[in-house]
Amino acid sequence: MSIKSVTSAITPGKTYQYVDNGEPMRGGMKDVYFGPDKSYVVAFYRDAKDFNTKERLRKIVTQYYDNFFNREHGDYYKELYCWPTDMVESGDKVGLIVPAYDKNFFFKKGYATGEGIKGKEKQGLWFASSKFRNRQFPLRLDESELGSWLSYFQINIKIARGVKRLHAAGLAHSDLSYKNVLIDPVSRAATIIDIDGLVVPGLFPPDVIGTADFIAPEVLATKHLDLRDANRKHANRTTDLHALAVMIYMYLLYRHPLKGGKVNDLDTEKDDLLSMGEKALFIEHPTDLSNRPKVNQLAKSALPWGDVDKIPYTVTGPYLKKLFDDAFVAGLHHPNLRPNADNWEHALLKTTDLMQPCSNSRCDQKWFVFDNTTTPKCPFCGTPVNGTVPVLDLYYEFRPTVWQPEHHRLMVYNNQYLFQWHVNRNVVRNERLTPEQKTPVGYFTFYNGQWVLVNQKLTSLKDLTENKDIPPGKMVDITDGKKLLLSAEDGGRVVMVTIANK
Repeated sequence: MSIKSVTSAITPGKTYQYVDNGEPMRGGMKDVYFGPDKSYVVAFYRDAKDFNTKERLRKIVTQYYDNFFNREHGDYYKELYCWPTDMVESGDKVGLIVPAYDKNFFFKKGYATGEGIKGKEKQGLWFASSKFRNRQFPLRLDESELGSWLSYFQINIKIARGVKRLHAAGLAHSDLSYKNVLIDPVSRAATIIDIDGLVVPGLFPPDVIGTADFIAPEVLATKHLDLRDANRKHANRTTDLHALAVMIYMYLLYRHPLKGGKVNDLDTEKDDLLSMGEKALFIEHPTDLSNRPKVNQLAKSALPWGDVDKIPYTVTGPYLKKLFDDAFVAGLHHPNLRPNADNWEHALLKTTDLMQPCSNSRCDQKWFVFDNTTTPKCPFCGTPVNGTVPVLDLYYEFRPTVWQPEHHRLMVYNNQYLFQWHVNRNVVRNERLTPEQKTPVGYFTFYNGQWVLVNQKLTSLKDLTENKDIPPGKMVDITDGKKLLLSAEDGGRVVMVTIANK
């Protein structure tokens, strides 16, 4: 083992040390060495790089790095991306300096039985398949590292934000997949990796067509054409949006949205190309049922998630159901119709306001989206909802004294917090939230057989039904038909209460 040095290709005279024990970690295209304190890695490309590729890498660690991180809220994205910080050269070798992953992105236990993947990176693929969470499967992951269903909503929100920021900068990832995203369901964190393949339309074309399962249908359908053919489709912003939709679907439903029971060719390789490309069809298409999974052909480890009748995509709620339709029905073969990352972020956030904790302590998912039926129950374990559930529909002031619904509701559960982004529509729930805006302003609780809202910080909370102010430190009953003004400030909302499951 020896300590070696390498020189920055960006800053003259700047050097980095790395530990060479003769056996580097080998990635798809790079040999990777740790720095002495393991705070960074030096990743050398095995193949020589041409001028254009070097220029792209140079821009990634300088211009694009500055645009992302050396600005307001840049620290938020430093956690969301594992972004290279420098480019190095050693002889004819080109490499990157990349921050080491946070310790949360490595398995502490791995498989429930035996060590297996202990210490390995938590690539998203481990969490997007039902077999690794099936109790009948010998290689299932340890339950302590799986998180809850709510964890994956929050992880998807962060990934959507990351893609939104990338696209706002005029960039595309080109290889967005669960292999290039590390996640930790326990801390609900995510980090996007392999940034060195960024696509800049018109300047830097993609190096790859993507990772199997996430390649957009139009890319697969035209990959037989010459690279310079005008009809050949390449990785870009809209192919990222297909990959993002697939990833969100898989993290929430643990199955692939296009891999169903339809056979398009007897040749396995051709069938796979057609099924994911030219003939791609959503397995839960509302009118064309020909690609529905055949349950009797599924492996036991794929159940119950592989059975779309038992766990349909509608369990993700109305906002996501619409976006899945937009992505996999309207936009599957029409890229410009695909929902953008901002659409996904807002739908995921609104859906978390519809979620309820399952009362069954042994429920694997622990949370579910309340469906507002007359006999609501957890769709995963079948446990009925016990007791009443307040439903708060949010209204905004369209013009003075005229209030309109926002098509956004909050499902209440015991000891649930109320935040400023619920109270005032001018407070947007995103990475720009201040510490003060992240502090709860009230909470709901079931007290003496009655639902109440305890006001902690709201200065103008008013019970409009009884025409009574509710100052901080006091509480107000949450009853059927109750109307509350949450804030009298500009952007303040009114809520209408409906009691469900009476």
